[in-house]
Amino acid sequence: MNQRSIGVLALQGDVDEHLAAFRRAGAQAMPVKTPADLERVDALIVPGGESTTVMKLLDRFGLERPVVERTRSGMPLWGTCMGMIVAAHDVAGLAQPTLDLIDITVRRNAFGRQNDSAEVDLSIPALGEQPFPAIFIRAPWIERRGPNVELLAEREGRGVMVRERNVLATSFHPELTTDPRVHRYFLDMVAQQGKASTAA
Repeated sequence: MNQRSIGVLALQGDVDEHLAAFRRAGAQAMPVKTPADLERVDALIVPGGESTTVMKLLDRFGLERPVVERTRSGMPLWGTCMGMIVAAHDVAGLAQPTLDLIDITVRRNAFGRQNDSAEVDLSIPALGEQPFPAIFIRAPWIERRGPNVELLAEREGRGVMVRERNVLATSFHPELTTDPRVHRYFLDMVAQQGKASTAA
């Protein structure tokens, strides 16, 4: 698992927090700022930040097309909060560009603004019986998910953690907690993809 190289998109957002979280989970990760950086990693995290800004930066740094092509070819990708918006098929009520990598419709700031941020004991059966201390900050929720999208967790009846094949999306911020389980879940995804690639 640790032999696979993990990248964190380092254009904006919680980059250092994700790098530290992977260290806690027993893995190393590196920042990704250029297409050359992307070529050196086996998986990518799109962290929290501001979705419209990051879409512009992806285009400016020549990363939009390579990220889409690598992910559609099987590279594991995980979007947290803003990253979930960037990865989504579309954004409810907005003509906002996305990478269209997971078949979900999201609504921005659905749980409220900054002062409505909260830590919630979230049931995530894939991580075990113990609730996960999920931190929601200006968080989106999922209004629609396609038939191949697996619902891993929900809050107030709305999806907040989903997976479609090699793409994981969370509307909360696991990197802001000391609980490494979501990062380890993603590392398991990366390891499984590595085994599948080797077998192929």
